[in-house]
Amino acid sequence: MSQYIHFTEQQKTQARQTDIAELLRSQGETLKRSGSEYEWLDGGQKVTIRGNLWYHQYDQVGGDAIDFVRRFYNKLYPEAMEYLLGETGGTLTVSPPVQREEKNFVLPPKNDNMRRVFAYLLNRRGIDREVLYAFVHKGMIYESADYHNAVFVGFDPNGKPKHAHKRGTGSESSYKSNVSGSQPEYSFHWSGQAEPAPNSRNEGGEISKHNRPRSSGCLFLFEAPIDMLSFISMQKAKDLQKVWARENELKNAGIFERELAAAAYRWRKHSYAASCSVSDRVLFQTLKNNPNIRQVFLCLDSDEPGQTAAKRIADKLFVQGVSSEILIPYHKDWNEDLLAAGKQPVPEEQEEQPNWGIQLS
Repeated sequence: MSQYIHFTEQQKTQARQTDIAELLRSQGETLKRSGSEYEWLDGGQKVTIRGNLWYHQYDQVGGDAIDFVRRFYNKLYPEAMEYLLGETGGTLTVSPPVQREEKNFVLPPKNDNMRRVFAYLLNRRGIDREVLYAFVHKGMIYESADYHNAVFVGFDPNGKPKHAHKRGTGSESSYKSNVSGSQPEYSFHWSGQAEPAPNSRNEGGEISKHNRPRSSGCLFLFEAPIDMLSFISMQKAKDLQKVWARENELKNAGIFERELAAAAYRWRKHSYAASCSVSDRVLFQTLKNNPNIRQVFLCLDSDEPGQTAAKRIADKLFVQGVSSEILIPYHKDWNEDLLAAGKQPVPEEQEEQPNWGIQLS
């Protein structure tokens, strides 16, 4: 049994205000200056440090110096306090209190067309055209006017934008970032739709019993919006392949066109979310907003951070009585799987030639 150690409020304040950059330097760690902040790598993941505050960009968690020592030095609260107060021999610089800034969320300005974003997502990323258009028409994807980034927008239940993730579209660009002030609970997501598929009505205008509108009750969680779109594209292709495999049979029954339309629409009945990290906040917010969801599929990257997060989230779902299953892409992520399945990137000089013909409102 650990011994209780009393710390005064003054000691707690002193420990909490320890300068984290100085702490790391005292341990021989390397930091990179970025404006008024520092960047430190936790394995391969970036941690932003400002005075006595830190934020893990991938896990989307942060805190003060005490939280930092507990998380990254694997210490209990009393041990972290003793370490920061110098009881274990360290003399550390105390940082003046840093005010946490409340940043207003503002969407990047829209470009008057989406030529570069369509070329990037359809050609280089292999996303299914109809799937992409479905998101565009809902205002969930657009091209920014400043840097021509693809912008993936997340809305709250009232239809108000609350989150935006930016992805560079240049051939050499690896840029990706969330817009300042974004709320991770509402990152890019799609709620399963209970709407009839095209051509699902009979001659009398009634919806057949086989095509009655209903959502599936399934939720698929991804790290990135492009992974989410890639997974949907592959699932749609598989659903269509099943119908084409029965073409003669269905044509003889007079229902081939109806079944083909239903298969192309089927992906819309599921719910999907991209955390734009390995956070679970959008997952649990989506579950809260959609009580009909009964099954969660965790579709994070196949690398160590992705699978560690998947197991962590699965444990949390188990405790809450929510059924879950981990789906692992064959390659590093679902877009790599999509491209490997046959849709290969095209040369950059061909990207901007097509006129995709979508009129933006």
